[in-house]
Amino acid sequence: MITSLGAAALPDVLRHTVVEGPATSVFLRQGMLAAQLLLTRGHAPRIVIAFAAGNSGAGLWFAPETREITWRVLAAPEAVSVSDGLGRPLQGLQVELEADADQLVVECALLGSVRVLRDHQFDGRLPALGGITPAVLPAAATVVWARDRLDGAPGYRLELRLHGGRVQVLDGNRLRLEAASPGQPLRLHVRAFTGDEPLKPLSSDRLLNAQAADLPNARVTLEFLAFEEKWLAGSWRFHTYFGRDTLMSLRMLLPVLQPVAIEAALSAVIARLSADGRVAHEEDIGEFPVLARLTAGDADKTATATATATALAQPVFDYKMVDDDFMLLPVAAAYLIDMPEGRARAAAFLAQRGADGRFVGERLMDNAALVLRKSQPFTDSPRATNLVRLGANEIVGDWRDSADGLGGGVYSYSVNAVLVPAALRAVQAFDQSGLLAPYASQASMPALGAAAHSAAIWEANAPGCFAVTIGYAPAQAQIDGYAAALGLPHVEIDGDVAFSALSLDDAGQPIPVLHSDIGFALLLGDPSPDMIERELKAMLRPFPAGLLTDAGLVVANAVFCDADLRERFGADRYHGAVVWSWQQAMLAAGLARQLARGGLPPATRALLQQAQSTLWTVILATRDVADGELWSWGHDGNTFRVESFGPKCKTADESNAAQLWSTVYLAVQPPAAMP
Repeated sequence: MITSLGAAALPDVLRHTVVEGPATSVFLRQGMLAAQLLLTRGHAPRIVIAFAAGNSGAGLWFAPETREITWRVLAAPEAVSVSDGLGRPLQGLQVELEADADQLVVECALLGSVRVLRDHQFDGRLPALGGITPAVLPAAATVVWARDRLDGAPGYRLELRLHGGRVQVLDGNRLRLEAASPGQPLRLHVRAFTGDEPLKPLSSDRLLNAQAADLPNARVTLEFLAFEEKWLAGSWRFHTYFGRDTLMSLRMLLPVLQPVAIEAALSAVIARLSADGRVAHEEDIGEFPVLARLTAGDADKTATATATATALAQPVFDYKMVDDDFMLLPVAAAYLIDMPEGRARAAAFLAQRGADGRFVGERLMDNAALVLRKSQPFTDSPRATNLVRLGANEIVGDWRDSADGLGGGVYSYSVNAVLVPAALRAVQAFDQSGLLAPYASQASMPALGAAAHSAAIWEANAPGCFAVTIGYAPAQAQIDGYAAALGLPHVEIDGDVAFSALSLDDAGQPIPVLHSDIGFALLLGDPSPDMIERELKAMLRPFPAGLLTDAGLVVANAVFCDADLRERFGADRYHGAVVWSWQQAMLAAGLARQLARGGLPPATRALLQQAQSTLWTVILATRDVADGELWSWGHDGNTFRVESFGPKCKTADESNAAQLWSTVYLAVQPPAAMP
C-alpha cells in the first residue's frame, strides 16, 4: 500500500513524506536545496539521497539480513552546507535515523550521478570510475566518503556517524556498523552533499492559478519538481528532465498553470531540440556525461584543463524516442493558439532567442519540418509498413519504454494512430494562425499548407492498421483460461471482441495486447463514434477480459496473446497489467473533452458518460496513491486491492513516490456529480 503522510510547508521550507510499500520517501526543498531521502526497509535495507542539482546523489546498500530491518526518522531532514577541501561550497541534507538492528553491514556506497545509483539498483553494476575508499574515524565512530567530480569540479560527500557504537572495517570497502550494546538500535547521523549547481525553484505563486484543485499532496509534488530551468520527471530515479513527461504533464495541467510556468516548461523542451527538430527524451547532466566520455576514451583521464573539463561536462541528450517528436506542436498549439493568455503572449514568446541565438519560432519550425518529413511516406502510400517506426535497432520509442512495453512491436499505436495526425493538425493550426510565418522560408510554406491533407490521410487510414477482431468463442476461451491461471473470477463477454492492438510487428501485423492508449485519441483527436464505442467497450470490461479492476485501470492486458507475452505483461511488469496514475488522468481528461464535443450520437454520449462515471469511481477510490508513478494489485477472492509495485517487480524497477505527470489531477477534476 502507498500512503501519503502529508506535507509541511513553512516559509522557504517544503517537506513531504510518502510511504510506499517498504519505501519511505521524505522530500525537502529548503532555499535552493531540493532533495529526496529514500529509506527502504526489509531484508535488504537501503538509504538513498537524491538531489535535483546535477541529478546527483548518494546511496548506501546494506548486506541482506535474515529478518526485516525497519528505519525510523528521529529528526526531520534539514538543508546544510559545507566547503570542500578547496573552499568550494557543497549543499546537502542531514538527518537523524534509527535502525531496529544492533548491527548492519555496508556492502556498497555510491556517490555521483543518480543514473549510476539507478543502474546499480537495476542490476548491481558499478561504475568503471568514481569508486571511493571510505575514511573511517574509529574514535568518532564516523565514516566519510568524499571525492571531487571526475572532471575536477566540486564533487560529493557522504558522512555517517554513529551515536555510540563503533565502525569495523571488513574486507574490501565493506563496513560493519555496531550499536553501543547488543540488542540496542543503531542510531545514525547521516549527511550527504553535492557540488553541482542548484536549480531555481518555481515558487507556488508563479506555478498554479486559482482554478487548480485543492489537492495539497499534488501541489507539493508539483512544486518540488518544477523549476525555472526545467521540470523534473520524478523522484528519485528520474530526478531530471524528460521531454515526454514534461509535454504530457503540461498538456493536462494547462488550465491551472500560470503563463510563466507554461513557458518555462515549453522553453525547456525547445532548448533541447536537436538540429533537425527532434525532442530530447532524457538528458545526461552533472557527472554522468563526464563518466560516459571518460570511460569511452573520448578524453584524457588525467586532463584537468578548464577547456577539457568544460567539454567533458557538456550535457548529452537522448533522442531515441519517437513519440515526443509529435507531442511538442500539439501542446504548443494548445497554449499559443487555443488559450487566450497564450495567444496574447505568443508573438513575444516565439521571438525569444535561445542560448544558440536562434528564435524559439525557428526551433518550432525545425520540429514542424521533422513532423512533415517523417509522416510523408504514409501520406504518399498509406500502408502499415510506411507508418513511423521505432528507431533503428531500438526496442523502445513511446511511453511504454521498458524492454517488453510494446510486446516486441516496432510500430506504436499511440504514435501512429494519434500523435502523428495530432502533430499534423497542429502544423495546420500554426499555418492558419500565421504565428510561424516570420520564421518560415518561402520553400517551406507549401509543405505547411499541405499538413491538413496529410492529417486527413493519417486519420482515415492509420487507426485501421491496428484493428483486431476476435470471435466470441475463442475470445471467451482465452479469457476463461487466463482468469483460471490468475485465480480470478469468471468474466462473461457478450459477443465478439474488437479493439486496437498495442503495436505492430516488423511485418505490420498487429500484436493483440489490450491497452489504455485510447486516452491519447480522446484527449488529442476527434475519433469516430464507432471507434469510441469499440475501444471503450473493450477496455472497460472487468479484468482479465478488459482493463478494469477495483484498484484502477491497468495499462495493458495480454489475455489474447500466447503464454510468453502474457508473462511479459503481468502485474509484476513495469508496463504490464499495472495501474499508472497519469494514464487514468489522461483518459478522464479525454472523456471530458469528448463529452464537450458536439455532434456525437446519443448512444456514444451515453457510453462516454458511463465510462466517465466508472473511471472516476476507481480514481477516487485510489486517490491516496494518485501522486505516485504506478502501482500493482492483488486479489482477495472478491475484490482487487492496491499493492505497491516495487516488491512484486521482476524487472528491478520501482515506482517513483513523486511523479510529475501524476500531479495532473490538479487540472483533471471529477465531474460535478462525483464527490
